[in-house]
Amino acid sequence: MIQTNEDHCGDLQFVFPEHFWWGSSSSATQMEGGAYKDGKGVNIWDYWYETEPDRFHHGIGPTQTSQFYEKYREDIQLMKATGHNSFRFSISWSRMFAKGVGEVNPKAVSFYNNVINELIKQGIEPFVNLYHFDMPLDMQKIGGWENRDVVKFYVNYAKSCFELFGDRVKKWFTHNEPIVPVECGYLYGHHYPALCDFQKAVQVAYHSMLASAEVIRVYKQLWQDGKIGIIINLTPSYARSAHPEDVKAANIADLLFNRSFLDPSVKGGYPVELVEFLRNHNFLPSFEREDLKTIKENTIDLLGINYYQPRRIKAKEHIPNPKAPFMPEQFFDYYEMPGRKMNPHRGWEIYEKGIYDILINVKNNYGNIECFISENGMGVENEQRFLDDDGCIHDDYRIDFFKGHLRWVHKAIEEGVNVKGYHLWTFMDNWSWLNAYKNRYGLVSVDLNRDGARMVKKSGLWFSKLAENNGF
Repeated sequence: MIQTNEDHCGDLQFVFPEHFWWGSSSSATQMEGGAYKDGKGVNIWDYWYETEPDRFHHGIGPTQTSQFYEKYREDIQLMKATGHNSFRFSISWSRMFAKGVGEVNPKAVSFYNNVINELIKQGIEPFVNLYHFDMPLDMQKIGGWENRDVVKFYVNYAKSCFELFGDRVKKWFTHNEPIVPVECGYLYGHHYPALCDFQKAVQVAYHSMLASAEVIRVYKQLWQDGKIGIIINLTPSYARSAHPEDVKAANIADLLFNRSFLDPSVKGGYPVELVEFLRNHNFLPSFEREDLKTIKENTIDLLGINYYQPRRIKAKEHIPNPKAPFMPEQFFDYYEMPGRKMNPHRGWEIYEKGIYDILINVKNNYGNIECFISENGMGVENEQRFLDDDGCIHDDYRIDFFKGHLRWVHKAIEEGVNVKGYHLWTFMDNWSWLNAYKNRYGLVSVDLNRDGARMVKKSGLWFSKLAENNGF
């Protein structure tokens, strides 16, 4: 039972349930470094940086990133110091299997065994994600998620991970934010292969969901005794007004960006409206009848929710160019709400209540499935401005950001939402794809000019107290 400030908790205003998961999330490509070390194969980010380095902020690529590959013991000590009782990281498919298939890389197995064992030794439960935007290059050469064969290879990789690490890892995730490779890789050009092709985007999305269900099936067949889920970035689509055309536009955005992954993952099927939308525009994916049975029978146990900002939508103001590439924005415009609160550093709206709206939606429309906040954070550029003489960054804005969202998470719990934890993004400053180290998110700073030296920020000290008190 959640406690309130009336339950004799001292000065704490918001106290969370016992055994609440306090921690952070990360991904292999963004923190490991060692991109060409110890038998790791090339993934799409390594390749893209080799061929087009100018796309990356200040020309910084994935080669070194935050050096977790070498410094993981030091980092896990810092996780403990900042109050973590759980930590989500991803396994690099191309580190485990250099070409995506073949013989497993024993040095990769040793590395991930060491990380898992060290986390457990420090009292931090490992949550492991299997795919975080890092397709092995050889898999991409045959089409990546466009190619149905890649689903089969991905399942084999996942099965190996379950067999190698499943005795200690009890929370698994099939994908992180599966919409991102779809929209960034096949619509808007932020991820490799940087295409603009709606039909391919639909196929990639579909195969991602099929792969998720196939991996869940294998996990259950192995009689693993943990839970398996998916991490989805749910971005609530708010209509500008109650006008039917604004509401219709927001609903289309919700179908394409949220429900295309949430519904099959939790309910085992696609929204009828989404299927009709794709059929009406001749964009249904290629599929086999047996796929729908697989998706229906292999839903998740646990839902991870990433939340950063809302999506505000209004009806189209102008008729789209009928000869332009087919894009989601042909059906809606983005809307800037007057008076909105902004993160001026990142250019994103801060709307704390959005996290509550998501959780209530999960409770009311998705069976109140067990869930947790798997990412929530604030990116800020040039944080050195806030450095004191002792080398600590005073990121009070980040503490305020966390508090603002946690108040709404607490309210959702009070109202019966089955939310079990809060993981922020992220433990330490990491490499953020094309933005590289432009915006910093960490509880711990990483000094690129001093061999990646770590220093706990003010938010890290605050998070430690938050976890110790189980509230604030």
